[in-house]
Amino acid sequence: MLRLNIRCFRDGENYTKHTFSYLLNEPKTLSYRVVTPADEMVGFVVVMVNENGAAHLTTIGIAPEHRRRGLAKRLLDHTEKAIKNRDINTVMLEVRVSNTAAQKLYRENGYAIAQRISSYYNNGEDGFLMMKPLV
Repeated sequence: MLRLNIRCFRDGENYTKHTFSYLLNEPKTLSYRVVTPADEMVGFVVVMVNENGAAHLTTIGIAPEHRRRGLAKRLLDHTEKAIKNRDINTVMLEVRVSNTAAQKLYRENGYAIAQRISSYYNNGEDGFLMMKPLV
């Protein structure tokens, strides 16, 4: 997952081995992956479930050579169903202001911008907080 993360976010925020270790061992974290028939991981998502009835999608990535095939949408749909089955009623995420492709995916899947967060990313770029009710 760490190697795929680096490939997915070359110009962005990359999670460290320590961060992934924490997330994947945290009992309130859900994670899913997309694998090929040859068992190659080509996508992943990590979601933290908060005690306040909300879930925080912390990262989602698809290998560059597998993009534009609907995999991110399928992974997002699967994740939202799993969250909803746990009686979670809201999903939130942050996305770079410059990442219009991801914003389009999220908007098409019912997410709305709730807030602009100044200098959210390490390079000083703003982010959008996006949210979706799961009803």
